[in-house]
Amino acid sequence: MKGWTRYGWVVLIAVIFQNCTDSQASNKQKLSDMNSEKKDNNPVYSRSDSSQVNLSDDQWKKILPNDVYNIARQKGTERPWTSKYEGSHEIGTYYCAVCGNPLFRSDTKFESGCGWPSFYEPISKTSIIYAQDNSYGMERNEVICGRCKSHLGHVFNDGPPPTGLRYCINGVVLDFEKAKDAEKRYDAENQKHS
Repeated sequence: MKGWTRYGWVVLIAVIFQNCTDSQASNKQKLSDMNSEKKDNNPVYSRSDSSQVNLSDDQWKKILPNDVYNIARQKGTERPWTSKYEGSHEIGTYYCAVCGNPLFRSDTKFESGCGWPSFYEPISKTSIIYAQDNSYGMERNEVICGRCKSHLGHVFNDGPPPTGLRYCINGVVLDFEKAKDAEKRYDAENQKHS
């Protein structure tokens, strides 16, 4: 019986390890998909087009993954400390996962301890817009994508210098491109046009 119990534990550990490995490979593929210039299933996603995007709720529901739709269009919130970007120290640019609008540079990201990716300054004054949010009996300022008007998170007045602001952003509605990847893509595009 002891041999069978030991064998059972080995099999269980192997299955768990395989599931973790499969999950990591799946997450790497998802991350790779999220970092592309265009998204096949999302015709409005572009990192270079700055025109306003106005789609109906039904249209958004058809092109966005459920988790992104829930946060971006229904003003949901992801669980704290679940975002792959919360503890990231990669150098690059954060984009809106809904439309590709550039939002934050990594050098404005800081460890706030709140459980969500936090930044002290957006890329530009037009990259995000603000709205008063009095939900749940609180007075907060909602942060919305300046291009597609998707909910991103909230901004608070307890951030570091130079702005003193903390943009607390749901990682689900962020895409990220490493600076080196952007440079390679830029060089490749320039060679095509030369």
